[in-house]
Amino acid sequence: MENKMESKGGEAARILSEIETLKATRSDLDNRISALEAQLRHLNFEKNNVSCPSISTGFGHGLSPDMIYRYSRQLLLPSFGVQGQSNLLKSSILVVGAGGLGSPALLYLAACGVGQLGVVDHDVVELNNMHRQVIHTEAYIGQPKVKSAAAACRLINSTIQIVEHQEALRTSNALEILSQYDIIVDATDNAPSRYMISDCCVVLGKPLVSGAALGLEGQLTVYNHNRGPCYRCLFPTPPPTTACQRCADSGVLGVVPGIIGCLQALEAIKIASAVGEPLSERMLLFDALSARIRIVKIRGRSLQCEVCGENSAFTQQQFKDFDYEKFTQSPLSAAPLMLNLLPEDHRIHSRELKERIVKGEAHVLVDVRPAHHFKIVSLPNAMNIPLSSLESRLAEISSALKEEEKRKDSGFESGASLYVICRRGNDSQMAVQLLHKVGFTSARDIIGGLEAWARDVDPNIPTY
Repeated sequence: MENKMESKGGEAARILSEIETLKATRSDLDNRISALEAQLRHLNFEKNNVSCPSISTGFGHGLSPDMIYRYSRQLLLPSFGVQGQSNLLKSSILVVGAGGLGSPALLYLAACGVGQLGVVDHDVVELNNMHRQVIHTEAYIGQPKVKSAAAACRLINSTIQIVEHQEALRTSNALEILSQYDIIVDATDNAPSRYMISDCCVVLGKPLVSGAALGLEGQLTVYNHNRGPCYRCLFPTPPPTTACQRCADSGVLGVVPGIIGCLQALEAIKIASAVGEPLSERMLLFDALSARIRIVKIRGRSLQCEVCGENSAFTQQQFKDFDYEKFTQSPLSAAPLMLNLLPEDHRIHSRELKERIVKGEAHVLVDVRPAHHFKIVSLPNAMNIPLSSLESRLAEISSALKEEEKRKDSGFESGASLYVICRRGNDSQMAVQLLHKVGFTSARDIIGGLEAWARDVDPNIPTY
């Protein structure tokens, strides 16, 4: 029986390996086909121009027959027409971030005929991206998002130029990258990036289409356009770090960034084509639950703004030297925040706790995640007391410790031990601080939380 199980395990591993190989091969083939199609289209275009030189000018505009056919539905719009499309084909747009916002923005900008479309991102595609980052496919899991996004855009429109910037945007490279484009689309999700991109756009004189989506809500506006405000005009002082949430921590319904990203593409198209009135000095607010969109008036350009104000002398060198992580008290990196609030003797590694449990130590395990997190996954015998209600439920912990002492004789020390766990080991540290203040001096938190437990103890525990 054991040999059969090992045999089945080996066969499953072989099949999985072959699937991954085939996915990678398919991805390479898609990229190669896309590149060849672009080359062929370019050659055909040059050939047609040689044999029929009147094509590029005979219609009174620079649109080729292929372009007229491809973009015909846009050309039919009286307010857009040939001039709007021609403007679009001459424009260049950079999308910063190929995630939930950037995915739909990139797809529609590529499809509509932006002459040069750039994408900058340093991250790789993960399985938990799939529900909202619709530009990526499972075949690209583990590969750079920039490569995946560029391949998808080329499959949609092989006639435009796609530029890949596979790197993190920093003050050291932002000026060089952003200066190559007419319009910037901010599809990031953190405070330091928003300030950095906005300041860079002011220094370079670029309009900025800024969007945000979290949970079931989204917002959108255009900064630094037609003497409109920049991001700092509205938010001269960064919000507290507790108010800066990300999708990885608070969650998001996949379609919400999709809607905001599409609207970002729309605003960028309006600016590039010179058709319509962009959302400068106005902000769009979207509420998914009520299906409500509101447009509100926002503060205009501040004359006292440190970056775009009348007396501002914010230079390119000052931009390069500015520390945006220090300014916002939050990291540019997308990596989860890892706090270090407790001394070592108030903490325990998951492997050590597992050994203690196996040896029969009497203990109580308190999970301080919100109740809806606890329903996703939890460790056996853990009691759920969310951090927000911990102080009001201390009696439950006391009762659980007494019951555990009666039920089981600890082989380690007198009384039952108290351990606290959360998702990543941040809230559990705050919980232990509180518990020590009110007399539970033996409380210890599990370093790295459930994610560390899944990594070091039980890989069958799902992460989220």
